[in-house]
Amino acid sequence: MASGVMYHDAAADSANSLINLTDSAVSKVRELIEDEGNEDLKFRVYVTGGGCSGFQYGFTFDESTTDDDSVISVGGVSVLVDSLSYPFLTGSTVDYEQGLAGARFVVTNPNASSTCGCGASFTI
Repeated sequence: MASGVMYHDAAADSANSLINLTDSAVSKVRELIEDEGNEDLKFRVYVTGGGCSGFQYGFTFDESTTDDDSVISVGGVSVLVDSLSYPFLTGSTVDYEQGLAGARFVVTNPNASSTCGCGASFTI
């Protein structure tokens, strides 16, 4: 374990947690980890520049953490957030939605002043 990694139990401090996952998102993340057959996978949520509103959300799986990662335990799932994405994601909730437009992870972010029509990018 890297010395700079911060660990946080979102359930213990839900009002001020960095990021939360809905039951639907936790269920989908667990399903994807089981499909990969690798219990060491952690769900990384990050922010990058781009998209139609200036910033966009990204999701991936990582086996390891870096020195600047925060590790948040949500419903038995480990969520990683790097230090650059941290201020953009504080207080956000990740959901997994399935509908006519397809299935995807969606972020509800109280820090965003506006989002694009599809919800994949945002402005601060």
